[in-house]
Amino acid sequence: MDEIEKLKKENEQLRKEIQQLKKRGEIQKQGMIKKAIKGSVMSRAPFGYKIENKKLIPTKNYLEVEEIFEEFLGSKISLRQLAKKYNFSVNGLKKVLTNFTYIGKIKFNNQIYEGDHKPIISSTLFNHVQNKLEKLNIK
Repeated sequence: MDEIEKLKKENEQLRKEIQQLKKRGEIQKQGMIKKAIKGSVMSRAPFGYKIENKKLIPTKNYLEVEEIFEEFLGSKISLRQLAKKYNFSVNGLKKVLTNFTYIGKIKFNNQIYEGDHKPIISSTLFNHVQNKLEKLNIK
C-alpha cells in the first residue's frame, strides 16, 4: 500500500508540472500572437530580407525574389530547375513562393496579419503564383 501511495503522489506532482508547462506555452503563444498582430518579425529573416533593429529590411538581393516569382509564373520551368538556378532545395523554393512576408504580411498560427515591413512583390503577382501552385497541385 505504501508503494501505491508513493506512486499516486508522484503522479499528482507530474500532473501539476504538466499543467504549469501548458500554461507557460499558452503565455508564450499569446505573446507571439501579440507580436504578429503588431506586424513584427516572428523568426529569422526570409530570403531577400535582413533584420535590423528588430525590423525586416530588404537586402541587396531582394530583386531576386521578384525574379523567382516572375520566372515561375511566366515559364514552364520545373520547380527542380528553378530551385537549382537560384541555389535552393525544392522545399526551400516552395517556402519562398508561398511566403506572405513578400507581400508585407505576417502569417502566424494560420492567421494573416499586416506586417510592419516593406513588401518586395505585389499581392497580384503573389496571388497569381498561388493560383498556379494550386493548379499544379503543388503543396
